[in-house]
Amino acid sequence: MLIEERHPTDRQLAVLLDAAFGELVNRYGAEGRSPVHGDARFLVAGMEGRAVGCGALQPSGDSSIGELKRMYVEPAFRGRGIGGAVLAGLEKLGADIGYLKIRLATGVRQPEAIALYERRGYRLIEPYGKYVNDTLARCYQKTLAI
Repeated sequence: MLIEERHPTDRQLAVLLDAAFGELVNRYGAEGRSPVHGDARFLVAGMEGRAVGCGALQPSGDSSIGELKRMYVEPAFRGRGIGGAVLAGLEKLGADIGYLKIRLATGVRQPEAIALYERRGYRLIEPYGKYVNDTLARCYQKTLAI
């Protein structure tokens, strides 16, 4: 498996992001995707010669906290540690940027994502931003080891 940074306009990344949005629509309806900051940095996991997973890290508005966005692994490649590898790469990227913490929002209809984040040491926090009144959202945060 290869984890590498890709430009937001990368064609293979765009295919993964479209698939991720499609899955969210299936689980939650067509609520519209949350925006990704223009300064977000994307990592892509490659396996068997193709892009199979992705994730992004973006500024949160607090210079000490990065926000995780767009975590996704193609269904046929789940259960192989790809999500954990992308997450580890994003955590390293966050530490390199100088973030002390990473936060994220996921949803109650994504138990596999919740399990991944909790296994990796993310702790439930109060909802933030657009998620404050969203009863389906679950927000998490992790302090990075520096």
